[in-house]
Amino acid sequence: MIPVGAVLDTDELWRFVDQERASLADLLESLDPQEWQTRTRCGDWRVRDVAAHLTIAARFSGGQVVREMLRARGNWNRMIHDSAVREAGLPTAEIVANLRSVIGSRRLAPTTSPHEPLLDLLVHGQDIALALGRERPVSPAAARDAAERVWTMRFPPRPWPLPKARLVATDIAWTRGAGEEIRGPITSLLLLLTGRPEAAGEWAQHTGEPWTGVAAPR
Repeated sequence: MIPVGAVLDTDELWRFVDQERASLADLLESLDPQEWQTRTRCGDWRVRDVAAHLTIAARFSGGQVVREMLRARGNWNRMIHDSAVREAGLPTAEIVANLRSVIGSRRLAPTTSPHEPLLDLLVHGQDIALALGRERPVSPAAARDAAERVWTMRFPPRPWPLPKARLVATDIAWTRGAGEEIRGPITSLLLLLTGRPEAAGEWAQHTGEPWTGVAAPR
C-alpha cells in the first residue's frame, strides 16, 4: 500500500518543479567555466549537457520533438542525448536563461506525466551537485514521489533494473520491494533506483544519514 502522501497532487508537483528549476538556475549561475565542463554522474554528460537537457521538455514544440526524433532515427534515448548535447552548445548564460524561462511552464514531453519533470530535476540536480562537490537539499516528500514514480514506471519504459531488495526510507514513510534490506534517506534510494549506487551512498554520507545494505541493483 502506498503511504498517505507518497504521491503528490498536481499542484504540489508543479510547485516543487518550479522550486527546483529556480534553485538549480541559481546554482548554475554561480559556476565558473571549468565547472560547466565537469563530467557528471550521468554517463558522458557534462554539467552543461545535463543543464541543457532540463530546459528541453518545457521549451520544444511538438514539431521540434518530431524533428529531433527523425534525426535520431526514432531512437528515443539517442534523441534525448543528442538534443541535450546540441543545446549544451549554447552560451552558459543562455542555458540558465532558458531554465528560468520555463519556471511556471506546465508543458510536458510526449508520454509523460507531471511526475517526470520533478524526477528529472531531482536526480539530475544531484548529478550536477555531487559532481561539483556541492550540497543540494532535497525535500523528502518530493523525493518520495519521484521514487514511487520510478518504482511503478511502465511507460515510458524504466531504463534501470529495480534492486532485488527491500528498500526502507529512514527519513520519511516509504518501503518497497522484498529481499535483503537497504535502508537510507529517500533521496539515496531515489538515486539507487535511477542507476546511481555510488551517488546514493555519497548523498547519504553528506547528510549524515545511515546507509546500510546492498549498494547496487542486481
